[in-house]
Amino acid sequence: MAAEAPAATPAHSLQALLDMEKMVLSSKTREAQSPTEKWMRYLGFPGGILLFLLVYYLPAGAGLSGAAQTGTACFALALVWWVTEPFPTYVTSLILMFLLLVTRTSPAKPIMDVLGMEVIWLNLLAFILSSMLVKTRLAKRMALWLIVKFGRKASWALLAFVILQLALSPLIPATAARCVMTLPLIIVVGTIYGSTEQTPNNFGKNLLLLNLAGISVLTSVTMTGSSANLVAVAFIQSMTGHRVYYMDWMIAGAPIAILTMLIMWFVGQRFIFPIAAGDQTPKVEGGLALVEEQHRSMGAFSFQEKKAMVIFGVVLFLWMTDIFHMRWFGVEISAPFAALIGAVLVLFPRYGVLQWSEADIPWHLLIFSAGAYAGGLALEDTGAAEWGVRTLFGGMNLKSIPFGAAFTLITGVMMYSHLLTTSKTVRTIILIPIIITMSKALGWDPVSMALPAALCIDWVVGLPISGKPNVILFSTNQYTVMDNFKFGMITCTVGMVLLVISAATWFHWLGITPSFWAMPK
Repeated sequence: MAAEAPAATPAHSLQALLDMEKMVLSSKTREAQSPTEKWMRYLGFPGGILLFLLVYYLPAGAGLSGAAQTGTACFALALVWWVTEPFPTYVTSLILMFLLLVTRTSPAKPIMDVLGMEVIWLNLLAFILSSMLVKTRLAKRMALWLIVKFGRKASWALLAFVILQLALSPLIPATAARCVMTLPLIIVVGTIYGSTEQTPNNFGKNLLLLNLAGISVLTSVTMTGSSANLVAVAFIQSMTGHRVYYMDWMIAGAPIAILTMLIMWFVGQRFIFPIAAGDQTPKVEGGLALVEEQHRSMGAFSFQEKKAMVIFGVVLFLWMTDIFHMRWFGVEISAPFAALIGAVLVLFPRYGVLQWSEADIPWHLLIFSAGAYAGGLALEDTGAAEWGVRTLFGGMNLKSIPFGAAFTLITGVMMYSHLLTTSKTVRTIILIPIIITMSKALGWDPVSMALPAALCIDWVVGLPISGKPNVILFSTNQYTVMDNFKFGMITCTVGMVLLVISAATWFHWLGITPSFWAMPK
């Protein structure tokens, strides 16, 4: 697990590090940097084709349609190519969309329509708001303040972001919004510690991937953290008659999510991406004193910064108060439309703060995201995803094993299934009813399986295509798909271990789960 610590990078002038005009997300994609990555690219191309042919020509399973099998083959090819990157990820997405069309897995219109999906719009608008924070220097001011307060050592700077994401998670339900709000801070703090797009280091990998995990995992702290959580709670109530209250969810889920993040904060910087001794302090000539001087020299807030704060405050207010919109305005203002209002104010002629040409929008990432959603929708629309889950559970002889083993298998499927589906809500709709039905058939209290499984819904940290924040943070080009996969899988595994321990201890004491060794009735 441990990797060789990189050599310390030389210090740079603070002005050069904080030149955010050079931190352009839309410039280009990341080049391979290590021999391992180059070999993965060589082997990934034939590997993807071989997997496509294998899945495509295998005898179809009972209940699996031809379109579902073809869609699975196309998605498998794309998944290998996204991970190994023989082509840029957006090229693989375009190839996937073409394959879905020519194999008649999906009609042309649904494939093209993904670029107009709400999630794509939210990403686009979020990048405009992020550009506003950079252009007005508000991000620079906030990053300098963060470093002055918490940045004397790399580990404390990383912990500050964990606390920041924990504080934001109950306030802003939209994970992409949380990601965009903190992205400029992440980039600047990473840069101060010597990690840039051109020279990424292990501090940058820890910073970005820890924030990615924090944004997703800490969403499971509260029942209202995401709409998928609420869908799961609705299923549990309608299918079992058991109502899950806000505090029920928090008491069960918060310790696991918070403890996982603290473990990853420690393990990440020590063992996964060990931070070199030279990268433990800000890479600035003159040290922290110069950072403090730079922060003081910015003086009072400028008019443009105040304008940016007001605009972002309006968007933030709308994100935080979405449950009251219908009562106040007679209409629900969703996260994308709140961001749309912000983008209008940002780009408004004469009174805004940005020209259109100044908006840093990485279009290649939106295409990458669109392809991933087209593939995920094909798996769902053809029934391939549901068939796979039913086949997997049907192949497990759960009647012959104790509750603890069944619990581990079922929650494990829920935890790692995000690698194959790109929608938390759809994954919830497919899996939670199956888990409840299966638990009833086995004689278990369905809540004992369904509630812990629901706590895994938001842990979408394995791949850049797994969620909206994943796509946004991947745009920084400071870590690879394999870096994301390694950090994400370890995060999920830590969470799984804690879930299993919880099932054997405090879930049982809370009355959620039966004895860990109880057999099915």
